[in-house]
This record gives sequence, C-alpha cells and structure tokens, in this order.
Amino acid sequence: MPNTIRIAAALLIDPQGRTLLVRKRGTQAFMQPGGKIDAGESPVEALVRELHEELGLHVDPTQAVHLGQFSAPAANEPGFQVQAELFRVDSAAAVAPAAEIEEVVWLSAEQTPAMQLAPLTRDLILPLFYQALSAPR
Repeated sequence: MPNTIRIAAALLIDPQGRTLLVRKRGTQAFMQPGGKIDAGESPVEALVRELHEELGLHVDPTQAVHLGQFSAPAANEPGFQVQAELFRVDSAAAVAPAAEIEEVVWLSAEQTPAMQLAPLTRDLILPLFYQALSAPR
C-alpha cells in the first residue's frame, strides 16, 4: 500500500474507565499512545515497546487485547494513511510522558473532547471506546 504508516496503538483504560490520549511534541492533535511497528516486530511487541518509551508503562503482552485493524488519514503526515493495530490495555499504573510525548490527557466516557483529535482517534477509536464503556457488562 502506498504511503501507509503501520502503527500499534493502545486504547489504554484506567480503573475509573477513562482512556488516555497523548500529544507528541510539535504537533496539535491528540491520539492514542503507540507508534510505528519496526521491521521484524509484531504489533504487540511494538505496542509494549512504545508504551514503555512514551509513558514508562510496563505492559504484559498477554494482557493486550487485539481490537482490530483501523485505517484513517494520518494526523501529522499529509498524504499518508495510518493503519493501526489497536489493542485494549487496562492499566492502573501511573503514566509519565517521555520521549516525544508533550502532553497526556485522561478522557472519561462522559466527556466530549474539546481538543483537536487525530482522525483515527476521532472517527474510529473514540466511538469504539464510548461503545465499549456503555455496553452492559
């Protein structure tokens, strides 16, 4: 596929049922934590590595639930599509923005985000998050 960026992303959910969004340095849009999948790396390996680099989280790969593959226009690379392998990760650990992460925001299902969102986050992932949390358990 031309101009496709393959990433692994986390729908990271805390015990209060909030999800984490991050903003990378020098960019405007908030998105799920995660990042590009390196050559020879599985999506879950990339996820675990990125969550550690970006947020200082130690995630057990067996605890990451694959939610599917989602595509949308890339937020920060015009003309590119981002293809995300999305995983749900439930974590009670504190996050500390590191590497290229400038800002983190916890979003509850009741909140309508006022900040600018990456297309993937806005159109595909947050609707999934709202749906997941409103679903009867």
